Amino acid sequence: MNLKQMEKSLLSWRLACLMVVMMFLSMAKPVTSQTSSDRNSTLMRYYCSQYFGMNETYFYQNLNTTLSSLRRQLLVNRVRYALARTLLNGESVWGLASCRGYVSNTNCVACFDYAVSQLRVCGRGNGAHAFYNDCDVRYENNNFYADANIRAGIVICGNITSPQQTEFRKTVEGLISDLRTATPRTSDFYAASTRALPDRSGTVYGIAQCNQNLSQSVCEDCLNSRYSSLDDCLPNTNGRAIDNGCFMRYSSTPFFGQNQTTNITPLLWDGNSNNKRSIIGGVVGGVCLLLLVLAFVLWRLRSKKTSRSQQDKSTGSTELLQGPARYSYNDLKVATENFSDDYKIGGGVFGEVYKGTLKDGETVAIKKTVMASTRGKIHFDDELKIISNVHHRHLIRLLGYCSKGPLLFLVHEFMDNGSLDQFLYGDKSRNLSWRQRFEIIFGTARGLAYLHEQYHVTIIHRDIKTSNILLDDELQPKIADFGLIRLLPEDKTHLSTKLAGSLDSGYVAPEYAIHGQLSEKVDTYSFGIVVLEIISGKRCDDVIDDKSVNLSLLDHAWNLYENGTHVNLIDNRLDASEYAAEDVMKIIEIALMCTQSQVSARPAMSEVVTLLSDKSVDEIPPVRSTFHEDDIKIPIDTSISLSSNATASTVQVSGR
Repeated sequence: MNLKQMEKSLLSWRLACLMVVMMFLSMAKPVTSQTSSDRNSTLMRYYCSQYFGMNETYFYQNLNTTLSSLRRQLLVNRVRYALARTLLNGESVWGLASCRGYVSNTNCVACFDYAVSQLRVCGRGNGAHAFYNDCDVRYENNNFYADANIRAGIVICGNITSPQQTEFRKTVEGLISDLRTATPRTSDFYAASTRALPDRSGTVYGIAQCNQNLSQSVCEDCLNSRYSSLDDCLPNTNGRAIDNGCFMRYSSTPFFGQNQTTNITPLLWDGNSNNKRSIIGGVVGGVCLLLLVLAFVLWRLRSKKTSRSQQDKSTGSTELLQGPARYSYNDLKVATENFSDDYKIGGGVFGEVYKGTLKDGETVAIKKTVMASTRGKIHFDDELKIISNVHHRHLIRLLGYCSKGPLLFLVHEFMDNGSLDQFLYGDKSRNLSWRQRFEIIFGTARGLAYLHEQYHVTIIHRDIKTSNILLDDELQPKIADFGLIRLLPEDKTHLSTKLAGSLDSGYVAPEYAIHGQLSEKVDTYSFGIVVLEIISGKRCDDVIDDKSVNLSLLDHAWNLYENGTHVNLIDNRLDASEYAAEDVMKIIEIALMCTQSQVSARPAMSEVVTLLSDKSVDEIPPVRSTFHEDDIKIPIDTSISLSSNATASTVQVSGR
């Protein structure tokens, strides 16, 4: 038997085995119950294509490569949504993996593995799709990424009826209706929320999710259809509606944590309100009244013109925002043993930071500072609302606050791993791998892009540095202290402390440090400095002796780049086998782009995210220039214009 005959024989045997396994599995009904010990194997539905048009050999090679790429993205990049395509001999296999937003990275990868194991039984079928409670995985030999397949959805209902049928139905309908409205307006097309029954005897849990590559309108249409189909399940205590492009679920039993909910209130503006007609009627009817009081209104507007002009426009409307929780001073004293020095974990321009344990056992970080007494209470409350409603994986959450005389206490989520500077050079100094460093760079960029462009108001941090980047248990970055500068008294801001007159801090953009000229590009500059620190393992203010000339880290990086040797900036503690030199050099070039003196030459943070995530995108080579006042093209105290319909862009993260 020659080699070709052996290969054909082996392939035929493999196909025969696959067909036998598929026959047995096709006889079994999909599992619809879930246990806490085996949640990822809860299969809801799957299908196998009956079309076998692709070349057998190339199909399996394409499929294996595509599935491996999807798993690598989930495991290494720690994302919950991944796309991959493999092209071989003119034929392609497109793949998609999507985990629910509440699923941990470990459970996400485990669910993917279950799904792949299930889909392997489809053999040579040119497409397959498996739906699990925690994830779904699909591949096809055509580009299906924009496919929502609204008419082919499936609804799976529980078999237990709620004892409070009418109240339960109304509660569920209200919850999933709000979810279908809010989800297409989130940055990742995912939302989770809860709703208590009227008599507080129980709680309903619900989620909605769309594939991130869909358009907002297609996501809306898909969820509207799933919302309608779930009505068939009521008043049963749980129901799931699945489709190629979206997923909805409700249950009277918790299937995600209380700390994993999404604040959907700000996302429900104008929605699908049934009160539009009454609103229009009220507006028309109110015209007469408005005409009668027009003179009074004009007088009031004129009298408030001066005070309104002083208000920072970046606060936007906060009427629809939910305010932060308010803690009692005594509770915070008990949590920190009267703010004992033993509980102090840091401090800076924003005050001292303490670690505390609340009465419910939650560990938090408590920031103690002096309140800005010159600002009005309404303005102060608006600022706190804006900050507390920021929800992003790479931004520290403000949980609540307490005011006591001139003192302000801000309660944040606690990060046990501390700040990035401690890992790079401090007490927790350790050799972060290249993968960990890249994830910190990429996550920080995403967090800043969200603050600048994806939140409903623009927030400029103004103080990006390694000590303000905290690390969670998985060493993922979370930016701290955003928006807090507006809560400080006038004498603690950058400009009044004369920090603006010096570049000694190393992180501050020259136009802001010297002239106080503020824009999002101030954060872009600071981000570039942080990236150079992460790659080099050196502080930005470390003096580097280069041929007897004392240089800052930034100057040193520019010199290496201009000589074409910026690969020498890489921390020598890094294992060279962990990274491709050209990839790291590209990121150094992106960092230098961010630190260009000319403000207009720096990229927006959303552009930085794209450059970091897509190897095929070529950046414009950075140009070193000496700082001149002519480089500044923005007026002092620029107010950032707000967009009421700002939406987040979706960026695919490729494995590095």
